[in-house]
Amino acid sequence: MSLVSSPQERLVDQLARIKDLSGLSLRALAHQTSLSSSSLSRYLNGQLVPPWEAVVALCRAVSRDPRPLRPIWAEAAKAGAAPPPRRNDLPADLNDFTGRAAEYAQVEELLRATGAVAIDGMPGVGKTSLAVHVAHRLAPRYPDGGLYLDLHGFTPGHEPLEPHTALGRLLGALDIEHPPNSAGERASLWRSELSRRRALVVLDNAVDAEHVRPLLPGAGKSGVLVTSRSRLVSLDGVPPVSLAPLPDGDAAHLFAKAAGLEIEGEEAVSQVLSQCGGLPLALRMAGARLRHRPGWTVAVLAERLRAGTGRFDSAFGMSLQQLDGDQRRVFRLLGVLPGADFDAAVAAVLAGTRPGEVEAVIEELVDAHLVQELAPGRYRVHDLIRRYAADLAAEEEPSAHDAVRRVVSHYLTRAVAHDRVLPSPQRRAPEPGDPAEAMAWFDLEYVNLIAGFDAAVRLGVDEVVAGLPQAMRVWFFRRRGTDDQVRMLEAAAAAAQRLGRGHERASLLSDLGFAHATAGRLTEALTAYEQAEHAGNDDLAAGLALRIGFVRRDLGDFGAARTQFRRARELFEKTGHSGGQSQALAFDGWVTLRLGRRGEAVELARASVAVAAGPARITGLVTLGLALAPDEPEESLRSLHEALRLAEQNNLRHNEAWCHNYLGVALREMGDHEQALRQHRRAFELLEPLAEVQLEIDCLHAYARTCRVAGRHDEARALLDRVVKIARELGRPYDEQLARAAR
Repeated sequence: MSLVSSPQERLVDQLARIKDLSGLSLRALAHQTSLSSSSLSRYLNGQLVPPWEAVVALCRAVSRDPRPLRPIWAEAAKAGAAPPPRRNDLPADLNDFTGRAAEYAQVEELLRATGAVAIDGMPGVGKTSLAVHVAHRLAPRYPDGGLYLDLHGFTPGHEPLEPHTALGRLLGALDIEHPPNSAGERASLWRSELSRRRALVVLDNAVDAEHVRPLLPGAGKSGVLVTSRSRLVSLDGVPPVSLAPLPDGDAAHLFAKAAGLEIEGEEAVSQVLSQCGGLPLALRMAGARLRHRPGWTVAVLAERLRAGTGRFDSAFGMSLQQLDGDQRRVFRLLGVLPGADFDAAVAAVLAGTRPGEVEAVIEELVDAHLVQELAPGRYRVHDLIRRYAADLAAEEEPSAHDAVRRVVSHYLTRAVAHDRVLPSPQRRAPEPGDPAEAMAWFDLEYVNLIAGFDAAVRLGVDEVVAGLPQAMRVWFFRRRGTDDQVRMLEAAAAAAQRLGRGHERASLLSDLGFAHATAGRLTEALTAYEQAEHAGNDDLAAGLALRIGFVRRDLGDFGAARTQFRRARELFEKTGHSGGQSQALAFDGWVTLRLGRRGEAVELARASVAVAAGPARITGLVTLGLALAPDEPEESLRSLHEALRLAEQNNLRHNEAWCHNYLGVALREMGDHEQALRQHRRAFELLEPLAEVQLEIDCLHAYARTCRVAGRHDEARALLDRVVKIARELGRPYDEQLARAAR
């Protein structure tokens, strides 16, 4: 008698039966049915009700008539799954948005018809303003929210955001913390995620069609608005809408609103409009200038504008004239500020003053339309204005580099302070504070931290270059998959060497090796570790021995791995690091088990569990569970489930996947093949969004062996083919040899 009661549970039960009938892995079934594996995973675990087309595709994969499932699906679809939380990353809408009625209607209609629009036009013509305005007005049509990403296609001082990095940030906005490594897999996951949502994405400031093509959502009910200075005619399925300067009537209306005056029939108004060229950015700045000079007439403003050297210099220069000397200086320095946005504290450091003093200055710049307020207390400068400010700074700010040095040092100080709050195996105890708040700060400032780091490299500020990756160590560990860590660590190690800090350099090289190893690049990892071995204290030497042991294990050299783990254990005992001792004992037991010495492996695993506390016990518990599986199944499963509980309680997703995988291995040894396969499948559901190539390889080997023992030879071969592909890409002959031998 079935205990399934709700419509969604009944549908999930039917889909699970189809999955079992197929005899395919989740990824193989997803490929056969042209579904994404992440979406299929959500259908099977009840997180999402599939569209009817997906149900039909799954039924056809097993030659089953889908029609009997239609009533169950209809009930489940009506009840619905819990919707994802609404998100809104859009900049604020302009309260003086003017005109563009025809363009707005065209964009809205194209969004309704095709789900995508590319808005192009010259700098300052209002592309971003229109896209953001449309997104805010159409928000009710997109209940899953709005996402915004500046691609920095033409931002002074910024390289355009590479699609691989852009996809990582977009997926991060959907709370996918560990995206896949390859750009193709990221793009596939991005399209899959949006296919189950109804969100509107604004991709601002694209260089060209190739820059934005991998970021498009694909099929589904989500929409995308792209802005670019180039007309993206080669972007298939994304019709262009080109913006011309505002016609005189709309331009006059916007100028009047910005000036706060009723302006009609004045000859001078036409002269102002001519000087501003119908560009909303210039019109707002000119109007703000007039509003701040009540004694001026429009004719005086027109005369001053004519005195400028060009349209942009006229508009920008006029806005600067309303500012005092300190305000103009802050504006010039904002042109050299690294990063995408800033707060008052950063502006104060840039100017060398106190935050309370600079806040009033920033407000004046906002009023003059020289600075945009994205959110309360958060600001940015338009690319055109930033370029103008940077040009002025080059001419008038001989100490601009000193200002940038202050800013990058400020970012390092703040990063160190927030890092100290975060729990880490490398420190005895974190400082008082809110870890969630600290992580949120790193998430918010990440783009600026990277830009600050690059500025520090250019200026030779080695203290920051060496220090910032160390201050971001814990954040990088929890947000692995970012594209910047390796290059930062390489530059940081070189900076530490220039500073004569051997221990610091060794620590950075150890982190560099770990970043390579996690991505499956074992040769590069060993090179970094070997360079790090030449300097450092016992703590560092112990951690290095442990990490080198991991690489030797993954290369199949279990004897050498065991030697490293035992060295790590001795060093951790010497320094009194119980967590490190536990890890060294557990992995010593792991390779001892692989060497066929089960009894000794059990003793090492028990010793590991005895000296650890909390999540540090996970490795020992898993090792113990595996070692006990053939002879003491009940204790084996208790140990493995306890490890899984600790991983789940501490939100350690890679450990969760690891535990599920080795529960599968233990269950296979106990002869329960169906339960073993379920555990492997769950491991891969958890692995999919993680950038854990090494763990994926381990799990593929284990899953394939279970499939083979269970008689699923085709599925086993497909999994082993995946190992061969990864091993070839990463230059790992040992894993390729193992996979070929097992096929």
